[in-house]
Amino acid sequence: MTIAITGASGQLGRLVIERLRAKVPASDIVALVRTSSKAADLGVQVREADYTRPDTLDKALAGVDTLLMISGSEVGQRVAQHRNVIEAAKKAGVKRVVYTSLLHAESSTLGLAPEHVETEALLKSSGLSITLLRNGWYTENYTASVGPAVANGALIGSAGQGKIASAARADYADAAVIALTTAGHEGKTYELAGDSAYTLAELAAEISRQTGKDIPYKDLPVADYTAALVAAGVPAPWPEALPLLDAEAAKGALFDDSRVLSKLIGRPTTSLKDSVAAALKAA
Repeated sequence: MTIAITGASGQLGRLVIERLRAKVPASDIVALVRTSSKAADLGVQVREADYTRPDTLDKALAGVDTLLMISGSEVGQRVAQHRNVIEAAKKAGVKRVVYTSLLHAESSTLGLAPEHVETEALLKSSGLSITLLRNGWYTENYTASVGPAVANGALIGSAGQGKIASAARADYADAAVIALTTAGHEGKTYELAGDSAYTLAELAAEISRQTGKDIPYKDLPVADYTAALVAAGVPAPWPEALPLLDAEAAKGALFDDSRVLSKLIGRPTTSLKDSVAAALKAA
């Protein structure tokens, strides 16, 4: 069985391939990327696949049995891009598509949700066998701020007391590998999130505990957080997007307590303690 992964040179894609190689022969894995040179170190077959160029997708999916379609990163263009992949998969005779969607996509208030809902609808009407992995927030989205928080003496955000049930990318990668390589996932939708939820104040407390420094959490109005991100040189669209995401997190948009992810992967999800330790080591 040939398994292909879109976005294979990205952070999630690389982890999936690394873990897949421990389960299936490297010769059965195809990395689909826009720029082949970025995937030369993956140790598997690499094919050019550009979401915006259907001709590359037709060639890239030839002979593929199962496709992991990692959602595109270009917000606002993803539905059209995903449609191209789905149509190419149908032409190529792909038997099943596993898609990385968004936690509680249908009811989510996050601005990212509509494109995922539309993509899910396209998949459901495609006639393909599908599996939906509705991924919650990546812990790395917040621990990326650990270094700056230590440097500046505070963690800032706009999430209030909202509980964030995030999981590490590695946890979601393991879920994808399970869905790709084991039976019984056809037609299933999985709501995936971390075992334990935390507030940003609790994240700041964990940073403080591990560094021995007082790193408080400062909750800011959305406009002030946006201005701080702009002043820090954070590239667009994140100075606008991150505070709005935090504002929804404050209302519970990133919370889930079902523990479906840990049940699927057969182990607890990565703890906040371990994620902070990894971020401090990398900082």
